[in-house]
This record gives sequence, C-alpha cells and structure tokens, in this order.
Amino acid sequence: MSTYLPTIKQLQYLVALHEHGHFGRAAESCFVSQSTLSAGIRELESLLGVTLVERSRRVVRFTTLGEQVVEKAHRLLREAEELSDLVQAAGKPLAGTVKMSVIPTIAPFLLPRILPRLRRERPELKLLLREETSHDAVESLQHGRVDCVLLALPFPTGEVEMEHIADDRLFVAFPKDDPRDPPASIPPAMIDEGRLLLLEDGHCLKEHALAACNRPELRASATMIGTSLHTLVQMVNNDLGLTMLPEMALDAGILNGTDVVARPLKSASARREIALIWRKNSPRSEEFKLLAEELRAG
Repeated sequence: MSTYLPTIKQLQYLVALHEHGHFGRAAESCFVSQSTLSAGIRELESLLGVTLVERSRRVVRFTTLGEQVVEKAHRLLREAEELSDLVQAAGKPLAGTVKMSVIPTIAPFLLPRILPRLRRERPELKLLLREETSHDAVESLQHGRVDCVLLALPFPTGEVEMEHIADDRLFVAFPKDDPRDPPASIPPAMIDEGRLLLLEDGHCLKEHALAACNRPELRASATMIGTSLHTLVQMVNNDLGLTMLPEMALDAGILNGTDVVARPLKSASARREIALIWRKNSPRSEEFKLLAEELRAG
C-alpha cells in the first residue's frame, strides 16, 4: 500500500490545467505562480510514476491515463468539498462561505434587490458569486467549483436537489412606434421571424423563448447575436428588430430611458422557472433551503 498519496493541492492543480488548457491561466485560477503549479503536477506524475500531461511549447495535451486521473480527481475534490460542507453545516445556518453561480439573465436583475437585505440580515454569510451560462454553471456545480446555482428552468441539470424561487413571464419588446400596433398580449404568430433578435447560443433564455413560441422557423430565421439583454434592448431601441425579455428584467428597469415597449407573450409556456439547485444529498441541503427562502423573500 502506498504510504505517499497525492495531495488535494496537486489534484487541484491538475484539474485546473485540464479546465484551462494553459499553465499560466491554470496558475492564475489557483492563485499561485506558474512554476508552482507546474512543479506540483510534475511531483504528482513522479509520485504516480506516469506521464499525465504531454507538454510542448504551444500545446498542453493530456494522455489517455491523464484524462482518467482528472475524472477521478474531480470526484475526490468534490468529496473533499462535501467533507468541509459537513463540518460547516453543523454550525450556525447560513453562516460562512457559500459559492453560488448565477446565470447572466438573472444576476443583474435579481441580485441588486436581494444582496443588500442578505448583508443586513445574514451578516455572517459570505456569498461568493460567479456569473456563468447555465451549461457552465451546472458543470461548476457537478465538479464542486460552486455549492449551488441560481438558474432558469427547464434546463438539463442532472441529479440535483432544487427549490422553486419564482415564475418569470416572457414579454415581447419592440419599438414603441411599431406600425402594426401590437395588442395587449402578443401571440407567437405575430412575431416576424426576420426581425427577432435573441441571445447567443449558451444562454438558456434563447431556448425558453423559442420553446414558448413553438414555431420551428424562428430557430432558423432569428438572429442570435446579443451577448446580454441590455445589448438586445439597445438594438431594439435603434429599430433593428424585436426581442424577448423576462419580467424580472422589466421590473428592474431595463427599458428605462428607451423608446421600447414590452407586452406579454400570449402562450401557455411563456414563462421560465427560477430555481436554486445544489448537489443531491449535500450535507448543506437544509442551509440551501434557507437560502432559497431568502431569495423568494426578495
């Protein structure tokens, strides 16, 4: 039996290198120098007696065995995180550090309203936020980089626990002088596919909007260009088309100072569900339920 096992730090370095594919960026993510990270990985390879990473001047390539070790390292690091969580959960609820990913179509609209109250009422809670698309956020959760994720459903999340936060209706936003004078609620059939502007791939709001419209031709004709809802609003304000916005963005004043009008989309599925998710069987499950209560109260 080996008397010298890989350290958590060595496994963290290896996983970071796999994630970033670059020694410098991996070192930055671990808050160490590049030489420290490189030395840690070489020590790990020496300990195991194998090559995990093929190095060249331009390319970092993991060996087949290296890929398998990374997969196992992810699980070990997640178990280590859960060990820490178990100890933390035994203390005061909603105290200490919680790492939470939030998707970009929620973060700027919901968090400014909630965070000041959380700071006042939960002063011992240190909420570390990470803004990511839904896919990246779920991956961060499964790999243990974050403890929970605030996102919009439906979206494939794997095996997780979740708490409902709110329903968020979808609206159609268009220039106020639109010659068609849209009605109080807009049916999907009225949407001109040649003028529809949506977020780029990777943003789940795009999928929610297309699903709510249930018009396959929109997927082929809509322009997927916006990197943020604010960008889309400015494009609509300049009469470049129309877009879909969630109600929370409207409530947060995203249309203030513009000549853009928004009316609800007339569809049975014209909404998204805002939810907080975390890893199944997490020892901090009760704590995340409390956090969900705080988010609902916001």
